[in-house]
Amino acid sequence: MTPVRTLIAIATLAVVSATTTQAATLAEIQKTGVFRVGTEGTYPPFTYHDASGKLTGFDVAIARAIGARLGVKVAFLEGRWDGLIAGIDADRYDAVINEVGITPARKKKYDFSQPYIASKAALIVRSDDTAIKDFSDLEGKTAAQSLSSNYGAIATRNGATLTGTDGFAQSIALVLQHRADATVNDSLSYLDFKKHKPDAPVKLVATLPNADYSGVLIAKNQPELLAAINEALDAMKADGTYLKISQAYFGEDVSK
Repeated sequence: MTPVRTLIAIATLAVVSATTTQAATLAEIQKTGVFRVGTEGTYPPFTYHDASGKLTGFDVAIARAIGARLGVKVAFLEGRWDGLIAGIDADRYDAVINEVGITPARKKKYDFSQPYIASKAALIVRSDDTAIKDFSDLEGKTAAQSLSSNYGAIATRNGATLTGTDGFAQSIALVLQHRADATVNDSLSYLDFKKHKPDAPVKLVATLPNADYSGVLIAKNQPELLAAINEALDAMKADGTYLKISQAYFGEDVSK
């Protein structure tokens, strides 16, 4: 008969084995010829589907340009924001490219490329709302947010109760439907939204002064992959590729 202690040890080892994975190295990615990128596909203008159903957006273009410089094909794997980063832990992705904010908490567990986009947190409300003029006015209000996003944390810090959403489009929809009072979201997303829907009855009432920076998120202990991604970003900025992508989606350089 196998001792109970041994059975427990075997069970524990099985759990560890099931939850511990080894991220693909740069050499392995180049050998397979595929760079697996996690992204939402529901967050315009960064990652979304156009009228034909094709995945497109600023981050999608950046990912494809990185892949080209790594000499591999980019395979996009779409998922909800709240589970994207966990996909790195499960070795589902080699990277997440989805305007992931570079934060101290995330840097403890993951590595980031150099920043490739800068944005500001914007407070967005209905056009007829006169009560919310600044972030401090969110006290006691409801904010439509992706629950684990930086923007959700800003809303919470200012006293808002969060209503969970899948991304910017749903957040705006809930505000327009009077199911939320406001959303704290990306200023660039708002500008893109108003460019396509100038008559939408929402307005931007405040932005935070400091820019937030986003980078390509990868697993820890992948120095060759990290260096290759940074070299690709440098090359894109040097040869004008980055500026061309930036102007296509925002009309200006959004790297700083």
